[in-house]
Amino acid sequence: MKVAAVVALKADYRLDLLLQIAGLARSTFFYHQARWFRPDPHAGLKAAIRDIFEDNHRRYGHRRVHAVLTQQGWRVAKKTVLKLMGRLGLQCPVRRRKRYNSYRGEAGRTAPNLLARDFTATAPNQKWVTDVTEFRVADRKLYLSPIMDLFDRQIIAYAIDRSPNLDLTNNSLRAALATLEPGLNPGQAPLVHSDQGFQYQHPSWQHLLADAGATQSMSRKGNCLDNAVIENFFGHLKEELFHHTTYTSPSAFIAALHDYLHWYNNHRISTRLEGLSPVHYRTQTLAA
Repeated sequence: MKVAAVVALKADYRLDLLLQIAGLARSTFFYHQARWFRPDPHAGLKAAIRDIFEDNHRRYGHRRVHAVLTQQGWRVAKKTVLKLMGRLGLQCPVRRRKRYNSYRGEAGRTAPNLLARDFTATAPNQKWVTDVTEFRVADRKLYLSPIMDLFDRQIIAYAIDRSPNLDLTNNSLRAALATLEPGLNPGQAPLVHSDQGFQYQHPSWQHLLADAGATQSMSRKGNCLDNAVIENFFGHLKEELFHHTTYTSPSAFIAALHDYLHWYNNHRISTRLEGLSPVHYRTQTLAA
């Protein structure tokens, strides 16, 4: 700061007087002045980092920015990306934890925890996970019921409603089941995992699964870690879309939510998916 002040004033005042007032040695001043006017060796990298950050709606941290830089051909360390993002003031949101709880006791028939926290899948439609989350928009509540395929963490279907009712969850399940190929054999029918929410204990949900040849699995009561992947998705969704934006109406939020889920599936890269988005990972893996 002292060097910058001296540089700004030296055209109007004697340099030796300015250096005396600033407490700067002459050699120190000229050394820092030379650095001041030296071209920034990271100018191109900083521009690329800023473009990646803005193109992805300011939602990427340094790890995802680094992954995209690597795809673009840059050779740079993650620590360097973190440092430069700090200098540029580029900071992605930090997730908060607040969870909607649909458990209302024994409202129907529960199922065993067949998923058993094994969140891996070697092919599409082996394992699906689902849950319901809540948003408050313009003094009204909205509920989202997504269904995620654990093969590529893609949201294969979802439903939005003003109430966490049976139609919400059943409609998302019907949409997911509609993506299955006709004539699906029982060996390919998905395991569908949820918590013990009343919607999943209801006969209508269980009949949909049975008719499709799918298998039901449930988390243990009050144990959100048994469904950690969908909980993690909700955390990213709320921090990247909801917590830092004020929506004037439910319809405005719903439109933004549709856009986000399309971006999440098609463009948001994941380090778990070799730096690819869910759709690109599925396409590349099935083509191999």
